[in-house]
Amino acid sequence: MHRSKARYQHQWRCSDVTFHCANQGLCEQWVQLINEQLSLLSNRPKSLLVYINPYGGTQSGKRIYEQKVAPLFRRACISTDVIVTERANHARDHLKTEANLDKYDGVVCVGGDGMFSEVLHGLVTRTQTNNGVDLNQPDTELVPCSLRIGIIPAGSTDCICFATVGTNDPVTSALHIIVGDSQPMDVCSVHHNDVFLRFSVSLLGYGFYGDVLTDSERKRWLGPARYDLSGVKTFLSHNYYEGTISFLPAENNTATPRDKLQCRSGCCVCLHQPSSKDGEQWEMSEEKENGGWSAIRGKFIAINAASMSCACPRSPKGLSPSAHLADGTTDLILVRKCSRLDFFRHLLRHTNKDDQFDHSFVEVHRVRKFRFQPRHRELLSLEDLSESPKKTGFSPICSARTTCNYSTAHSSWTCDGELLPHTAIQVR
Repeated sequence: MHRSKARYQHQWRCSDVTFHCANQGLCEQWVQLINEQLSLLSNRPKSLLVYINPYGGTQSGKRIYEQKVAPLFRRACISTDVIVTERANHARDHLKTEANLDKYDGVVCVGGDGMFSEVLHGLVTRTQTNNGVDLNQPDTELVPCSLRIGIIPAGSTDCICFATVGTNDPVTSALHIIVGDSQPMDVCSVHHNDVFLRFSVSLLGYGFYGDVLTDSERKRWLGPARYDLSGVKTFLSHNYYEGTISFLPAENNTATPRDKLQCRSGCCVCLHQPSSKDGEQWEMSEEKENGGWSAIRGKFIAINAASMSCACPRSPKGLSPSAHLADGTTDLILVRKCSRLDFFRHLLRHTNKDDQFDHSFVEVHRVRKFRFQPRHRELLSLEDLSESPKKTGFSPICSARTTCNYSTAHSSWTCDGELLPHTAIQVR
């Protein structure tokens, strides 16, 4: 196996090495010895549960697995049980209730970020249920999952795979799984009035990204192209939303969102983070010694919480290039009301090497917890939201440098590609 260079950076490929020996008995001894040594590598999986989403992205998940991944698993002597999902949340529900997890060394999802989220929710929920943990308690101590999750990219963006592996390539991901590579990841819990809503590992977005997802859900028949169309429409609408964002800064964290220190394998920032229980004491000391929470009230075009860089092929650096995968924090990015041109400049920097936080209307904070409260009373549901006076379609493109849109309506939160039913949330 070797790592390829240049434009295929981070991609792995299989490589054959042939040994020649005239003595058949000696050859057999070598084969036996090599197999014995491989069997002693406890980090390598021997049995995997595989979920395939046949509908995600370009609907090629089943083909990708059968043609590119399954042959590699067979060569590595990994046994697999494969389930092709038939509906949304099929994998989540199966993991929560039916799957015999004692049989497996890991769970593999073939699909996009949504498929990973399904598997994550199923595994984490099952683990908490088995240990008597109440997910509706925002400050409860979660029990870590014993099984690892592998991702074979076959979705629209595959942000989580790209941000953790460095490329969206099924063969590379399969080889990482085979050799037993692992990467710890932070998980955010999202609550509304002490009721658990969802977990997040990549992006929580309110305003611009929430509006893009809301509009794209009406255009699912367009496939991945719906995100481009909805993105243009949302940009032209240029809505802003009023509310208060409160957060607990990660005061004792040595890294910052603008330090240019990118999270890579063996990251020194993630390695020096405290255990979860130590983290609880850390949060308590921060609240007592450092004045606790900060609060910002204003008019925002976008509020984003990036628990990883959120890099993808279209945005190689991501929304927060220096976000860390396992440091117990999320990067809270606030984009205040500004002109369309200024917001366009901000978006453009996601595609180049310029500092996207270097604008007067953008600020970023590394936080351990945050809360958001919209200015007006919480709407009851997404159905209510769709009936609110919030404008649909394009807004007038006015000549003023600021927006001319309603500020009384609510946006929606997108949580790793899924819409949340509430706008007032607590995140930890």
